[in-house]
Amino acid sequence: MGSQQVHPARSLLSLAPAPALELKDLTICYSSGVALENISCVIQRGERIAVVGPNGAGKSTLFKVIAGLEPAQRGRLHFPDSAGAAPGAVAYIPQRNQVDWRFPVSVFDVVMMGRTGRIGLFRRPDAHDRAQVLAALEVVKMGQFTRRQISELSGGQQQRVFIARALAQEATLLLMDEPLTGLDLRSQDDIFNILADLRHQRVTVLTALHDLQLAARHFDRVMLLNRTMIGLGTPSEVFTPAQLMRAYGGHLHLIMTDEGILTVADTCCDHDEVISNA
Repeated sequence: MGSQQVHPARSLLSLAPAPALELKDLTICYSSGVALENISCVIQRGERIAVVGPNGAGKSTLFKVIAGLEPAQRGRLHFPDSAGAAPGAVAYIPQRNQVDWRFPVSVFDVVMMGRTGRIGLFRRPDAHDRAQVLAALEVVKMGQFTRRQISELSGGQQQRVFIARALAQEATLLLMDEPLTGLDLRSQDDIFNILADLRHQRVTVLTALHDLQLAARHFDRVMLLNRTMIGLGTPSEVFTPAQLMRAYGGHLHLIMTDEGILTVADTCCDHDEVISNA
């Protein structure tokens, strides 16, 4: 009897599905108003989810709540997999403009910071911790930069170091907030290749993006967000004219073409323009 070959990435997701994260009626309020309202979804272990929406949609807020950096006023956040609730299981990579890259610290030290939750504040890193750091740097192809100051790296290299820090942290859920902003195409491809490799380790990845085309091309599912969750599914299910207009309103222009829907999104606040085929 002949054997049937199964694509490794698909086999991990299809043969052993397991929820990594469950959100139920998650609501976040600030003094200025509601930031997120009644967000409910189930994210599977090893999935790639692109979170898209206009500025002020609540993408960063959602990530900070999942990471435990902000409390939820209402609703439930649950990690069905016990590994997901372990210390350091969730890694949050903020937007690059929120990081002080001038801080005098080496690449090795930045990645070692990911081990803090495992070793505690008062124990010195041992050989195992150093091995974890070096292994993480090899995964992101930054092993030759261990002694380089973080400020001396390119934007793409800095993002790869932060992914390495998450790997050294032994995170099973990775939250990346606009990781591609300001990166050239080669650096973007480097990030996507690393994320593809992490699939084999069943690391779940949620990534906030502005570019709808990249979201459709590189991710299993997309979450369309504007304070409430407008859609969650495959790009063809979510990126419909009605739902895109509901999310972006007057800042989104739709042009019908033979290849699909051409979207031109004016993000308004940061003067960027996103053009994509959804």
